[in-house]
Amino acid sequence: MNEIKADDLKLKITDLWSRQWLVLTAGTMQDFNSMTIGWGSVGVMWGKPFVQVVVRPGRYTFEFMEKYPTFTVCAFPEHYRDAVKLLGTQSGRNSDKIEDSGLTILKSNSIDAPAYEEAELILECRKMYWQDMEPGHFLDNELDNNYPKKDYHRIYFGEIVNIRGESSFSD
Repeated sequence: MNEIKADDLKLKITDLWSRQWLVLTAGTMQDFNSMTIGWGSVGVMWGKPFVQVVVRPGRYTFEFMEKYPTFTVCAFPEHYRDAVKLLGTQSGRNSDKIEDSGLTILKSNSIDAPAYEEAELILECRKMYWQDMEPGHFLDNELDNNYPKKDYHRIYFGEIVNIRGESSFSD
């Protein structure tokens, strides 16, 4: 995997979020949790490259997002789909889902939150903003249908401080 400058990062954004899925990991090498994510964005905010992720308060990863200042977002090749799916359907509260997934934790280059050796893209991020979703701000009333339990996401913006990826993400 190569270091990639933010200005050189090439992404198929919709494909990345909706078809490939991503894994969000917050914590440290000794204390972390991961979950699969399919909603978010990548761009520039306040003059900095960022990733925006959303986490529901009931998710175990929420506790780690609140406790620690850094997180990673990792993309995986298609043949890891089952492992990525497992990280989104099993809770780290009740099992060692990382071991069950067969994925290998990897130390990040610039932050405390770990990444994955099998990832083809690693975005290392430092939290810079959060906000709770306000259902009264939905301009499309159908969006509230995503929240039958009224468990609205917390939105996190993370400055991308380091990027590593396969050459396909920078060509």
